[in-house]
Amino acid sequence: MKIVSVVGARPQFIKLAPVSRAIRAAGHHEIIVHTGQHYDERMSGAFFVELDIPQPDHNLGIGSGRHGEQTGHMLAAIEDALLRERPDGLVVFGDTNSTLAAALAAVKLHIPVGHVEAGLRSFDRKMPEEINRVVTDHVASQLYCPTQAAVDHLKDEGVTSGVHLTGDVMFDMLLSMRPRLEQRERDLLRQFGVTAGAFTLATVHRAASTDDPEALSRIMDGLQRLESAVVFPIHPRTRKLIDQYGLHVGGQIQVVEPLGYLDMLTLTASAFRVVTDSGGVQKEAFLLGTPCVTLRDSTEWPETINAGWNTLVAFDPDAMLAAWRAEPPDRPIVNPYGEGDAAQRIAALLSAWPATR
Repeated sequence: MKIVSVVGARPQFIKLAPVSRAIRAAGHHEIIVHTGQHYDERMSGAFFVELDIPQPDHNLGIGSGRHGEQTGHMLAAIEDALLRERPDGLVVFGDTNSTLAAALAAVKLHIPVGHVEAGLRSFDRKMPEEINRVVTDHVASQLYCPTQAAVDHLKDEGVTSGVHLTGDVMFDMLLSMRPRLEQRERDLLRQFGVTAGAFTLATVHRAASTDDPEALSRIMDGLQRLESAVVFPIHPRTRKLIDQYGLHVGGQIQVVEPLGYLDMLTLTASAFRVVTDSGGVQKEAFLLGTPCVTLRDSTEWPETINAGWNTLVAFDPDAMLAAWRAEPPDRPIVNPYGEGDAAQRIAALLSAWPATR
């Protein structure tokens, strides 16, 4: 079978890595399309090298833009690529504009769509990612759900056909990288001048956190109140807006360049706490046993909240500090994100597509 995998942003490269390996190991012919949604080398090209992903067969170079503008450009360019490739199926990942554009382009060409990380819901329709998830799930032929909660969300929306509980491909990837974390830790902590278990790792990149000067100011205020050093790998867009708003970032906050996947996992595992607005980082913190403080008022990963290892604080500096200080309960006995074989399950399910077209 010929399968087109479409990615465009850093979290999707991480999800693609184990799935691509499994697809190719199963004997399928994979074509990788990179929309260019993340185009900075540190946010894109370096990940393909670090994660040992084959270089994209098509790099569309769309870049940034308003949601409608960006999605429209992607839709047209992906449609052209699909008309040239004529695949048997298309796989999309997560909840970005690349996900939505690829799913719409494929379904209009009667190409089956498989959605990796299907069924996630924050129930916040102000988040563009939530719209992307819902629409993609309702046009997909196969839905690969990372958790039972995701399956239940789809059932509540009347989606039951083609739904599969596969586990989480990011857990697959984390397991494959975990043996390398300990050997990387010493050099990385020395590089940033911090001690394991005595610093906070912070990431801020979502539009809701950065587009409003008041929100970003409150987040920076909260980070400066924390009672530890803060390592802050900064997204290029976040850096630009901090400068544009004239915000002060100092004190114990150490701003560093964006980090690769291995380095981010290493710091997440070594930190006392993680403070983030990222869905993927919330989940990685949970899987690595580091309590997380989330700069949002909703999450697509309720398992982390229910386990008591993640706290939603929105942009409230006082709530951020209180959550940062709180001790988590015992770890749950059962991992809600599967057994670490999600990518193999997905590759096996792809073989059913010819019979359903």
